[in-house]
Order: sequence, then C-alpha cells, then structure tokens
Amino acid sequence: MFNTKETYPNQTLDNDLCQAVRAGNTIYVRGQVGTDFEGKLVGLGDPRAQTEQAMKNVKQLLEEAGSDLSHIVKTTTYITDPRFREPVYKEVGKWLKGVFPISTGLVVAGLAQAEWLMEIDVIAVVPDQQ
Repeated sequence: MFNTKETYPNQTLDNDLCQAVRAGNTIYVRGQVGTDFEGKLVGLGDPRAQTEQAMKNVKQLLEEAGSDLSHIVKTTTYITDPRFREPVYKEVGKWLKGVFPISTGLVVAGLAQAEWLMEIDVIAVVPDQQ
C-alpha cells in the first residue's frame, strides 16, 4: 500500500493505492515503471533499463502475493515512442521466456512522470496446489 503524496511529491495528490492486489487466485499488478520501491528512477532516458527495473518490480510483487512470473496471464505495455518497442519488448521477453501470456501494447503521448518511457502492468494467477 502507498499514498500518492509520497510517491508523487511534485504533484498535489492524496490517493491511497496498492502496488498489487490479490483477489481470490488472481493478482493484479499496478503499472510498473523504471522506478524502484525507494522511489529512485533507474535508466533515465534508457527504455531498456527502465523495463528491466519494472520487471524486477513485477517479479517481487508477484512473489510477495504468492505467485511468480511463470503465472502471468496478461500484460499491457505502454511506451511513449514507437522506437522503444524493440528494446522494451526484448527486455520483457527475457523475463517471460516460455510463459506465453496474452499481451497488449500501446504507444501513448505520455505517462504520469515525463521521465518514464515505459510502463507495464500484469495480471497473474496463484497456481493451484498440486
């Protein structure tokens, strides 16, 4: 859980949100960017490095919620420039090799902070005990 006052000190926001929510056996992960959980941007100007940090965040959040990357069923990836598609998708592909989720990709005019070049959110499941 977090409040947007601390996350976005440059804006006058006051919303209570979560990084991930588990509803039954489904985990919804908030859009992750190249910012670590201490609020430090990794990879200023580098879409691949930002994607690597975003995927580290996704991995940690899924594990904390009782799942892992292999149980992702859907990704939505946002990029701010079509030229970022290749470095972003190559990096995501490294993390999701052999997973085969469905995927949506969008090119957007901008994200919540100007320095963010990409954002990815995922839906995953908690596997049934076998």
